[in-house]
Amino acid sequence: MLLQPQFTVDTDSTNTSLFESISDDISTKGYSIRPYALPEHLAQLLLEQVTELPEQQFKRAGIGRAQDHIINDFVRTDEICWITGNSVAGSAWIKWTQSLQAYLNRRLFLGLFSFESHFAHYAKGDFYKKHKDAFTGEGNRVLSVVVYLNQHWLADNGGELVIYDDKQINSGIIDDHIIKVTPSFGTMVVFLSEEFPHEVLPAKCDRYSIAGWFRLNNSIANNIDPPS
Repeated sequence: MLLQPQFTVDTDSTNTSLFESISDDISTKGYSIRPYALPEHLAQLLLEQVTELPEQQFKRAGIGRAQDHIINDFVRTDEICWITGNSVAGSAWIKWTQSLQAYLNRRLFLGLFSFESHFAHYAKGDFYKKHKDAFTGEGNRVLSVVVYLNQHWLADNGGELVIYDDKQINSGIIDDHIIKVTPSFGTMVVFLSEEFPHEVLPAKCDRYSIAGWFRLNNSIANNIDPPS
C-alpha cells in the first residue's frame, strides 16, 4: 500500500510572528501584504497540486452565489477549482488556515467561523475587474485571503492585484488610493472583505493563486451556513 507523506502544521515562532503581523495590520489599516510569507514547504505542496490538476477540474469562474451565480466574461475570465481536504496539499492548507483563524479570533475577536478557498488559474489575457468580495450587511465574508504560487514572476508578466484604499488621502503627486501587489511565490494578502474593492490586471502568462474567505456563521435554526 502506498502511503501518502504526512504534513504537520508549524507551531513555531515563525508562524506566530507572521500571524501577529497580519493581526496588527488588519487592526490598524484593514489589510496586510506579506511577501513570501507562506511557509515554503506548504507553498511548494500547493504549487505542485495546482499545476498537476487535470484541466477538467477547473471550471469557469462566475460572479454571485447560489441562484444568482452567472458567468460574465466582461467582469472575469479566470478558472477555479475548490480546495478540499482530500489531498495532502489541501489538508495541509486547511490546517494552516485554521491556525491563522484561531489566532485572529483570539487577537481581534472577529468571530470567524469557517473558511472556504479555491485555486485560481489566470491564463494569458485573463483578468478580474474591480469588485468587492462582500457588501456591507449583505454577506458573511469577513476576511479575504490571497496567496500566490508563481515562481520567478517578472514585473513584465502583469497579473498584479490592485487594492483600492478609498480611506487614504491622495497626496496629489501619487495616487495613494491604489496598492499594487506582484503575484510572487508565497506572497500573502489579507484584507477586510467589505472594505476594499480590488481587481486583477490581465496576466501575460499562466498565473496561479489561491483565493479564500473567512466567514461568520449566519446559521438559522439547524441550518449551518455555510453548508457542511
